[in-house]
Amino acid sequence: MTILPFLWTEILIPVAALIGIGFALIQWYIVSCISVSPARASESGGDDYLLEDGPDGADAMIKCAEIQKAISVAFTTVAFILGVVTSVLSGYLGMKIATYANARTTLEARKDGLLVLYIAINLFKIYYKTEREGLFEAITGYGLGGSSVALFGRVGGGIYTKAADVGADLVGKVERNIPEDDPRNPAVIADNVGDNVGDIAGMGSDLFGSFAESSCAALVVASISSFGTSHDFTAMCFPLLISSMGIVVCLITTLFATDFYEIKEVNQIEPALKRQLIISTALMTLGILLVCFLALPSSFTIYNLGSTPKVVKWWHLFFCVAVGLWAGLIIGYTTEYFTSNAYSPVQDVADSCRTGAATNIIFGLALGYKSVIIPIFAIAVAIYVSFALAVFYGIAVAALGMLSTIATGLAIDAYGPISDNAGGIAEMAGMSHHIRERTDALDAAGNTTAAIGKGFAIGSAALVSLALFGAYVSRASLTSVDVLSAKVFIGLIVGAMLPYWFSAMTMKSVGKAALSMVEEVRRQFNTIPGLMEGINNPDYATCVKISTDASIKEMIPPGALVMVTPLVVGILFGVETLAGLLAGALVSGVQIAISASNTGGAWDNAKKYIEAGASEHARSLGPKGSDAHKAAVIGDTVGDPLKDTSGPSLNILIKLMAVESLVFAPFFAAHGGLLFKIG
Repeated sequence: MTILPFLWTEILIPVAALIGIGFALIQWYIVSCISVSPARASESGGDDYLLEDGPDGADAMIKCAEIQKAISVAFTTVAFILGVVTSVLSGYLGMKIATYANARTTLEARKDGLLVLYIAINLFKIYYKTEREGLFEAITGYGLGGSSVALFGRVGGGIYTKAADVGADLVGKVERNIPEDDPRNPAVIADNVGDNVGDIAGMGSDLFGSFAESSCAALVVASISSFGTSHDFTAMCFPLLISSMGIVVCLITTLFATDFYEIKEVNQIEPALKRQLIISTALMTLGILLVCFLALPSSFTIYNLGSTPKVVKWWHLFFCVAVGLWAGLIIGYTTEYFTSNAYSPVQDVADSCRTGAATNIIFGLALGYKSVIIPIFAIAVAIYVSFALAVFYGIAVAALGMLSTIATGLAIDAYGPISDNAGGIAEMAGMSHHIRERTDALDAAGNTTAAIGKGFAIGSAALVSLALFGAYVSRASLTSVDVLSAKVFIGLIVGAMLPYWFSAMTMKSVGKAALSMVEEVRRQFNTIPGLMEGINNPDYATCVKISTDASIKEMIPPGALVMVTPLVVGILFGVETLAGLLAGALVSGVQIAISASNTGGAWDNAKKYIEAGASEHARSLGPKGSDAHKAAVIGDTVGDPLKDTSGPSLNILIKLMAVESLVFAPFFAAHGGLLFKIG
């Protein structure tokens, strides 16, 4: 029996979720009180509005309000994210919150997911009564629905933002030699909107998908343990209690960033953000120990996983969750080392720009490949330890451990696009140079923290996918997966190819959309009189429409590839071939995702390293407009779809195929393998 009573479990999980939602709404309100309207500023006495010093301050504020309105109106582009309400809500809330520039409130996405999942479980209990296996098998549909929307949000959002970004950079910075986010550039509004669509809405949906799938995998495996046979609901809800503790820990961690430590210098920003990860990881370790002690029986048994029953003690699960948690921290800091311009890898990439774009591309690709090594070892150690202690249930809760601080990770991930948009608004509003210097410093720190967030998402995807794979093997009644079997090996090699096929689709989609954007931006510069002189305004709406139409159209083929492949393989080739397919996609997908994300992040920060000119070495490569800077811009342009479209989307590919296979596993086991049956 567990120490934590059933009634307290029923109370604590929804209360934790509601506290998180309340905290998010409070922060949203606080930031919304900051005025960008001269009228509101005068009413408040001038103490709470965004106004720079000087005679042009009021004009700048009026421009800020106009730009904010233009970006907000374009939020209709979120219409392409249709499907499961919770996943849509996670992305939508993230976008709305981002307009108020408060990264902390992106915690909202995780709270909604936990609350809706908990409500769904309790509603399903009315029908299933004491049948725990059927109950939690039905819950797997929750993960499938959420991840389906996450895929389209990530792919569509990535195409949207990168089409605008690439078009704006190639014509504006390279051809016309005007500053980034210059209001004369027709694509800048679409670029700013795209940051929210791709990095905020997409990341929110991605986070929800990871949470839903890891929770569902853990619940399915738990249902065929002694938890299920003894009807111990508190122990069954152990995955949800971990997430509840994660909410509380991340709220406490937020106080360290806002109240306990005051940031006084620009160079303190990035260390303060990284400190958040350490604080949340340390606090969560203690929280996990408490949850394991209170919510788990002294020992329990896991059945039907293709081996003899495994007896697990409560402290075994503590180490499973903790190893996932700390593996995530290692992945985050490794990602930071390879993508921050404070360290030699990115500085070497910047230095390679001396001899042109070709050497920049070569050095950036080499960096991305090398950056895979440590994260893969960290994931491997987490898998070995958690499997040895609690088989596939251990892997599932290890994934939850890595995700338990992802609210903090998402907050610092959102810091990047919010800071980027702030800089863009400052540029377009005509604010002074020192304002833009501040936002650039925030943006540079945000680029690194965004890369850290992607590292967390990819690492957790590997563990989640493996946990789902274990649940699939169990539900498909497979006792083993033999790679020497021809049925399995053909699935393995085809599965390893799928991430390359998927990446080819998404990269080409960005290229096609960017081509249309470049042509439109060039057309406007050539045909609108006085545009370069700043006399007439560009047609922002047409560029927004190009990104919107491209994202809706181009996200369908890669989405269909992911959704249809498991169905075709399961029906035609059977559960063994499908098991090989899932394993192959997992192994290659994780490697490509890490490499692509880190390569793109390194190219981006190499460009910013040259632009900032903060060191003698950086100044020797600049200034803006120099040959080295132009080479860095080209590298950044190539890297944009890698780090913001293909790379982040791959973790959804491996998770979605696994959870879809899990949902249809009984059908494939009973009716699949038609081609082999004909033979």
